[in-house]
Amino acid sequence: MSAVEHSVEQSEGTGRLVLVGTPIGNLGDASPRMREAILAADLVAAEDTRRFRALCDRLELSPSATVRSVHDHNEADRARELADAVAAGRTVVLLSDAGMPAVSDPGYRVVKEVAGRGLDVTSVPGASAAVTALAVSGLPSDRWAFEGFLPRKPGERRRLLAQLAPERRTLVFYESPHRVGDALADMVAACGADRPAVVARELTKLHEEVLRGTLGELAQAAADGLRGEICIVLGPAAAQEAPGPEAVVGEVARLTSDGVRAKDAAARVAAAHGLRTREVYEAYLHAE
Repeated sequence: MSAVEHSVEQSEGTGRLVLVGTPIGNLGDASPRMREAILAADLVAAEDTRRFRALCDRLELSPSATVRSVHDHNEADRARELADAVAAGRTVVLLSDAGMPAVSDPGYRVVKEVAGRGLDVTSVPGASAAVTALAVSGLPSDRWAFEGFLPRKPGERRRLLAQLAPERRTLVFYESPHRVGDALADMVAACGADRPAVVARELTKLHEEVLRGTLGELAQAAADGLRGEICIVLGPAAAQEAPGPEAVVGEVARLTSDGVRAKDAAARVAAAHGLRTREVYEAYLHAE
């Protein structure tokens, strides 16, 4: 008996929500567990029912489950319906068009509703474009964050990138083919042309391409747009050398002019810059 079969028997008679990862481009990445989960489902919640049926046709699967759509516009209402189905003892499979559901795709609200009722939520893991792009990027992967899609409006996108520019973690973004050039140009303005980055497109597909270089080089390469599904991996900001005590004396002086006691002002400034309060305070006194 396989581990999957054992798990199903243990849960017999009780409902559960199963998040199922689907291939992000290469059908060879469809796992046996993914196939089994689809065939065992009582109800399938798919981001796009037509794409789900097309996937089943290509994999030669004939699921007997009822199929419902779950997308951005109906997820809030669908979440209650699906949670009711799990509560009634049904096995509900949730999947998106590609990759893991609930990761920059519908699913979060469904999981929250089901878990919030104390019902069983599990997963059949699959490919993730964000993780795959990070892994092949060659950029630091010990600390990283996923930012999803950048804002469509230029002003909002630039403000967000300005906030993210000092980030010491590697950042992963999704971007559309026709906006990738503008997004990279805005990254150059916010982070500098020399910041290392990677553009990965069509991951796991026939025309997979991983472009490595600086933001300036990548912005130039993508100026006329790129084709396919795109991930941008932005390298971390360089560490900034901490200033010496003498360099922050002016900040202490500004606080004291506002009525803050010199020792308290030195403590605040020292904490902000990772310095020792005593050294900052003595530098302030000597400057006077």
